[in-house]
Amino acid sequence: MPTKSQQYLKNLRSSLKMKLYFLQKLPSLFFWGVQIKSVSPECGQTRIPFGWRTQNPFRSTYFAAQCGAAELSTGMLGLLALVDQVPCSMLIVGMEATFLKKATNWITFTCDEGAAIQSAVQKAIATGEPQTITVSSTGVQEDNGAVVAQMKFTWSFKKK
Repeated sequence: MPTKSQQYLKNLRSSLKMKLYFLQKLPSLFFWGVQIKSVSPECGQTRIPFGWRTQNPFRSTYFAAQCGAAELSTGMLGLLALVDQVPCSMLIVGMEATFLKKATNWITFTCDEGAAIQSAVQKAIATGEPQTITVSSTGVQEDNGAVVAQMKFTWSFKKK
């Protein structure tokens, strides 16, 4: 793995650096207390707490907070795929969410489609044509292992 990618992974794994990044660029993630649990080029995991900042009136985790944590689990894999490449843009062009159970504890969102994202980025660079890819993130409640949400994000990658 190239040096730039290694440094980027190190930054993603730094709790303090990510909190500062969230505060500056993604304040809702900072407010909600979203954390990066683990990250590699193949898999990204984020987690979100259940508490007053993320709670809806029905005493479960607000759907938008869940979507933000799930998006981060996929988006950081896209950013990681772009680190050592020519300038490219990435944008969400579609999203689908299914909420299966009431979320009342910490939730971990996992996306393990990093290789597919890297392939889409490489194709966008090689062809010069925009590439879209739909990747999924599954939310599992940490206290009981129940799947509470399944999200699909369609990302577009385009060489600038």
